[in-house]
Amino acid sequence: MPDFDVIVMGAGHNALVTAAYAAKAGLKVGVFERRHLVGGAVSTEELVPGYRFDYGGSAHILIRLTPVVRELELTRHGLHYLDVDPMFHCSDGETPWFIHRDAGRTARELEALFPGQGEAYTRFLDDWTPFARSVADLFNSAPGPLDMGKMVVSSGKGRDWMEQLPRILRPYGDVAKEYFSDERVRAPLVWMAAQSGPPPSDPLSAPFLLWHPLYHEGGVARPKGGSGGLTKALKRAIEADGGQVFVNAPVKDILVKDGKAQGVRLENGDTYTARAVVSGTHVLTMAGALPDEYVPASARQVRVGNGFGMVLRLALSEQVKYRHHTEPDSRVGLGLLIKNERQLMKGYGQYLAGEPTTDPPLIAMSFSAVDDSLAPPGGEALWLWAQYYPYELSSGSWETRTAEARENILRAFEHYAPGTRDTIVGELVQTPQWLHDNLGLHRGNVMHLEMSFDQMFSFRPWMKASGYRWPGVKGLYLTGASTHPGGGIMGASGRNAANVLVRDLTRRRWQ
Repeated sequence: MPDFDVIVMGAGHNALVTAAYAAKAGLKVGVFERRHLVGGAVSTEELVPGYRFDYGGSAHILIRLTPVVRELELTRHGLHYLDVDPMFHCSDGETPWFIHRDAGRTARELEALFPGQGEAYTRFLDDWTPFARSVADLFNSAPGPLDMGKMVVSSGKGRDWMEQLPRILRPYGDVAKEYFSDERVRAPLVWMAAQSGPPPSDPLSAPFLLWHPLYHEGGVARPKGGSGGLTKALKRAIEADGGQVFVNAPVKDILVKDGKAQGVRLENGDTYTARAVVSGTHVLTMAGALPDEYVPASARQVRVGNGFGMVLRLALSEQVKYRHHTEPDSRVGLGLLIKNERQLMKGYGQYLAGEPTTDPPLIAMSFSAVDDSLAPPGGEALWLWAQYYPYELSSGSWETRTAEARENILRAFEHYAPGTRDTIVGELVQTPQWLHDNLGLHRGNVMHLEMSFDQMFSFRPWMKASGYRWPGVKGLYLTGASTHPGGGIMGASGRNAANVLVRDLTRRRWQ
């Protein structure tokens, strides 16, 4: 008798979602995580006395477009979401505006500030909401070769799809210019689209902008107590259904015999057997745990890229004070802080040259405005995400250049909130090297693999592995950001992989 029906390698949120569905289906599940806590990049810890920092993703947006929370009854297991509204505050430092959950309110306020742009915003949502909904549907199912066709058909509902298709194939920066003539409105929308990785000039990148209507549909939320509230609830759900979760238990090898996954060997030499093994780690980490003869060339040829972003997580003794913003709204949502589109493209150019961005656009997150458990009274937990930052530098190393990059992020933020540096009482600086070393994000890419069209849908991580089964090894599965639909806090990959896994082991779907 094997020790488990299913062994899950890694405890990132997608891995935990797969494990929770498997346990709910009556399978005996064991999860093995190398770190001291579950969650991977969706985890939270008190790193400065009185201040709780997320280690990775903080805004929960995409998961609200899935049935994961409802199906796994995560509220019953302690997950409490706090709605964030306004969802975003946008600013060039001089003229702030807000994106509310209510699209109509957003358009009315835009029109009052920037005549013509509120109407353009409404037209943009009307044109692309059907497309955005179809993308959400595709995210919630295993990828197939007809995905692009499905998107095209949906984009043409009520209009000529032949007119819409060229827009889908264009760079998202170009599509934004078709709708928004005022750069103060356009630049924050482009900056939000850039969170997936590709710059505004990349062909075939328009969907990163065109799913913007989904923000109004699902909203933005924060788990009470930090982003790790999601993964803590998932751990409780697994254990409630008889599963076991082990921390400080790094997997060294995936055991394979005669083309069949047999279990895992930990770094301490302990072995555990199972009918099936699922890896929620980076695809290259998974490949490194397999015998060489079971790793196809395609697995080693995935494009990870050269870093992506950098995060400065700050404990402040005072709440953030923006120069021209409305309080407390400026502190509630995600701050899309960008001076102009040239700032983003200049940063990308420096990144291509192997240099850290000197004047980065920022995503500013001060969720202590909606969750008083993150900071002591009167204080603030402020997290600044900046792009773009190479893992491999053209000169020096991250050991020698971290202080420089940190200073440039702080300087960029003080364009919006002067004096912030004087209130810093603690911090965590997450360079691409830090993300690689501490969170297993190869080369600092928080999306695992580059999110360009050649590595999306049925091309992620490569075609023969896109169905969540590892080719050539029976009983071996994969999930996580390396698989469809990619990075971000969504859980769809975990849910899709669970559907395949449970059907294979039980001959029935978990639904």
